Amino acid sequence: MTGPHISELNPEVLAASAESKAWPFEEARKIVARYKGGEFPETVLFETGYGPSGLPHIGTFGEVARTSMVRHAFRVLTQDKVKTRLLCFSDDMDGMRKIPENVPDRAALEPYLHMPLTAVPNPFGGDYESFGHHNNAMLRRFLDTFGFDYEFASATEYYKSGRFDEVLLRAAAHYDDIMAVMLPTLGEERQATYSPFLPISPKSGRVLYVPMKHVDAENGTITFDDEDGEETTLPVTGGKVKLQWKPDFGMRWAALGVDFEMFGKDHQTNAVIYDRICEILGGRAPEHFVYELFLDENGQKISKSKGNGLTIDEWLTYAPTESLGLYMFQKPRAAKKLYFDVIPKAVDEYYTYLSAYQRQDWKNRLGNPVWHMHYGNPPRIDLPVPFSLLLNLVSASNAQNKDVLWGFISRHAEGVTPQTHPELDRLAGYAIRYFDDFVKPQKSYRAPDEIERAALQSLSESLAELPANAGSEEIQNAALNVARKIERYQDHTKKSPEGGPGVSVAFFQMIYQVLIGQERGPRFGSFAALYGIEETRALIEKALAGQLA
Repeated sequence: MTGPHISELNPEVLAASAESKAWPFEEARKIVARYKGGEFPETVLFETGYGPSGLPHIGTFGEVARTSMVRHAFRVLTQDKVKTRLLCFSDDMDGMRKIPENVPDRAALEPYLHMPLTAVPNPFGGDYESFGHHNNAMLRRFLDTFGFDYEFASATEYYKSGRFDEVLLRAAAHYDDIMAVMLPTLGEERQATYSPFLPISPKSGRVLYVPMKHVDAENGTITFDDEDGEETTLPVTGGKVKLQWKPDFGMRWAALGVDFEMFGKDHQTNAVIYDRICEILGGRAPEHFVYELFLDENGQKISKSKGNGLTIDEWLTYAPTESLGLYMFQKPRAAKKLYFDVIPKAVDEYYTYLSAYQRQDWKNRLGNPVWHMHYGNPPRIDLPVPFSLLLNLVSASNAQNKDVLWGFISRHAEGVTPQTHPELDRLAGYAIRYFDDFVKPQKSYRAPDEIERAALQSLSESLAELPANAGSEEIQNAALNVARKIERYQDHTKKSPEGGPGVSVAFFQMIYQVLIGQERGPRFGSFAALYGIEETRALIEKALAGQLA
């Protein structure tokens, strides 16, 4: 992990960390309390799970990122005196229950249904020996891209190498106890055939969901009827057998000594089952953190099979990784919509938090998301133009390349260039892509009515009276003075500095609808200062001449 070493943690940080209400610290304190008296094991183990039936997705990023934040908070609370590990565990011995939609030749995989994913041929070709190995490699590449500090673990390797043998033998010895936990959670029909053990057929290689005829705890074997009806006995060790996914959770926790694992709300009702099985097998259940699932723009749960919601590649096409990290940090226990409209806000919020960090005391710094996202070392970045303003500048100027945008920016902010502000240059590229793909297709200009025409004409005249280098406040005040004289835009619930009515937001909504073809926009004064007074007046003239709508 790239977090600070204890020598870099001053007493103020340590004091603030003890009181911080940021959720990573709250979770980390649970792990500290787990070992009362400070008698920690040699290594505290954090774990995340991955189902390699598909490629890594935005939820995978969120789980590893959030777990890494808790791990860092724990390191700070323990002054980095306790070793930690993050294990990303792939359940690649799971049977392939259905053929994924995104593989090149789906028919070629039909003979391999219900075989372990690491026994299914890789449909993508290349040097990977199986579909599971391919997806595991994609997971590792995915995590490496974001610089996560982790160790990878394969269920197939752990089962076959004997890493789980001791606990699997305990499972055979406590078979009835495990069944007593599982059976009440199942329907009557499923109860009749259920077994926590899933043998791998020695004939077909498939993962079998069959009832046990006998479990021999003394010899560590199970007996069942294979697919052809022949009675078969297998050892529970050596990768000949795997566990159903719910018992597997608890078994893994017991075998590895997991101290912390987070999972989605869809696992919440099963958590007590995982815990109980872990305890039956001689382990201690880890500390949990249950996060809410993401929703699409219609409020429906995001599903890989449906393809609704955003992929991580889509997010990172239009915004920097840090904006996604912020979105994962914020309110993890609240259901949040994950679709394209949330991206601009997340980008601007990230840089707002980053700017605020340098002005904060340590108490507030440790509550600032950027401290957790950057493991205690947030970068210093000067961003003179917010992302939302860049988007509206692209929209008004129809810029197709960054050079056009920089023409406006450099004129507005003297000395600001792509070389002096590379982060702003990076955002300019994102803004153009986002505008082309999502804003431009939705742009809908409307013609002004008579009152609006008069307001826009008056606004243009007021802008003409300002100096060419007028700042955003001067421009904003000029616009407000125009609106205050028009009854339609007077807001009597607000007061102007002179004591008269304030200005309704409808005035600025009208400006963006008529001039830019959008429902919303940034502060008008900031936009016009960046775009230019003469350019803004020219835009008004086009609208009044009917050249936009």
